Amino acid sequence: MSLKITKENFEEEVLKSDVPVLLDFWAPWCGPCRMVGPVVEELAGEVSGTAKVGKINVDEERELAETFRIMSIPTLAVIKNGKVTALEVGARDKRGLKKLLGV
Repeated sequence: MSLKITKENFEEEVLKSDVPVLLDFWAPWCGPCRMVGPVVEELAGEVSGTAKVGKINVDEERELAETFRIMSIPTLAVIKNGKVTALEVGARDKRGLKKLLGV
């Protein structure tokens, strides 16, 4: 299961994570976000222990969306050692998400 990332838990769950973190920036009204959502959830179960998967609702977490300069959703970001190592806009299949995450 993916983590719900908020500004309150962002530092602990993402920046201080000892494993890579895939962030899915999404919104409930976004069609492509709803398509990639189940794939993100499935991946979260598969990479548990070697990586984290988090979801950021851009309507609820505008400050985080602004920090990452999110202009379109879905946007997928990979954070390793507190730094953005990949940032892609648009839905991806599970193979593409694994490649982006490096697993």
